[in-house]
Amino acid sequence: MPHLRNSENQSYHTTYTNKIIEQMLKYVNTGVVFQEIPDEVTLAVNIANCPCHCPGCHSKYLWENIGKPLTPMVIDQMLKQYDSDITCIAFMGGDSEPTYINALARHIHREHPQYRVAWYSGRQRIPSSVKKSDFDYIKVGPYIAHLGCLKERTTNQRLYKKASGDDFTDITSRFWK
Repeated sequence: MPHLRNSENQSYHTTYTNKIIEQMLKYVNTGVVFQEIPDEVTLAVNIANCPCHCPGCHSKYLWENIGKPLTPMVIDQMLKQYDSDITCIAFMGGDSEPTYINALARHIHREHPQYRVAWYSGRQRIPSSVKKSDFDYIKVGPYIAHLGCLKERTTNQRLYKKASGDDFTDITSRFWK
């Protein structure tokens, strides 16, 4: 096997690292929100590279593969920054890497058990590879304009709250006035 010269090795390593970063789950921005999860002050993490591409989506910029890598270390920094100002962290998207979202949820519950974890998925169903019990809240359903969002009684979207284990209760009606 031929040995690479140092400059070739460095170039190969840089290219390989850039490909890994390009393929990683990325987030674009965050915000503290009060309406996404009932009774929670939530740090919403907007995740890029959404494969759902719902017609009428209000966050089309999240369809692009942009942003910064979302790692457990980044999550730890976010939670340290907001500390007791929040009670929940919500992954807004992540359907391109659901098992990675699951791993992040598990990390938060293990390292930061004082926080609840929510996931807003644009899919109709959570993949079987995801352990639902690692989440406290799960929203499912693509946005369908004529049916409306969670606050509309006609919505196809549903927000579930963990009751125990893998059992969840539909709390969508909490959004209706």
